[in-house]
Amino acid sequence: MARFARKRHSRNHAYVRLVAAVLVIVAFGIGIHLISVGDVNRQEKNLRQALENDITACYSMEGRYPESLSYLKQNYGLIYNEKMFYVDYQVTGSNIRPVVTVIRRDAASEDQE
Repeated sequence: MARFARKRHSRNHAYVRLVAAVLVIVAFGIGIHLISVGDVNRQEKNLRQALENDITACYSMEGRYPESLSYLKQNYGLIYNEKMFYVDYQVTGSNIRPVVTVIRRDAASEDQE
């Protein structure tokens, strides 16, 4: 009888190991997801800050606000992932600060393009 009890005992250990391995894999997957979401949030924050810095730099050097987003790209080196973010740049006048809105695109709209 002792021989059968050991096999049963080792089966329980095998199940515990399997469950532990699955839990480690799931936790690893969740961690990777949280890191990638945090990275996108950081990129969005950095893009907003870069836009504000470039607009301010243009106004301080040229005495007027940039007339378009492409002007910032060409003259101030603004670079961002256009597949990941949409930037709405609204100009009301050369002496009025433009209204800039950064919108994160979803993964579904990236696949369609």
